[in-house]
Amino acid sequence: MSEESLPADTLPDYAERVLDVAERIPPGRVMTYGDVAEWLEEGGPRQVGRVMALYGGAVPWWRVIRADGVLLPGHELEALDHYREEGTPLRETGHASGSHLPRVDMRRARWDGGERAQGHT
Repeated sequence: MSEESLPADTLPDYAERVLDVAERIPPGRVMTYGDVAEWLEEGGPRQVGRVMALYGGAVPWWRVIRADGVLLPGHELEALDHYREEGTPLRETGHASGSHLPRVDMRRARWDGGERAQGHT
């Protein structure tokens, strides 16, 4: 994830659309990379992930995550702070997972984009 962002007028159209979706996700909720691509009816999880890595620093990047709920590698603690502040549902991981960090509880935190009709282009 890049902390730098380009001015909106220099972003590729697809990137602008991905970032717009990320900004629409309510606090305490998440969408997967694939959910965002599906919502846009364009691209796929890798394309969304690439956009978030290059341009996502200026939007709530922690709300766009992997489908398994694992926190973004290299940004786990920052994301965890955001999740706790927003009340995002989390699941503790078992000792067998090898991680001491929780995961996002996808069943409870996943947002379906229910307000899609309002302002969707």
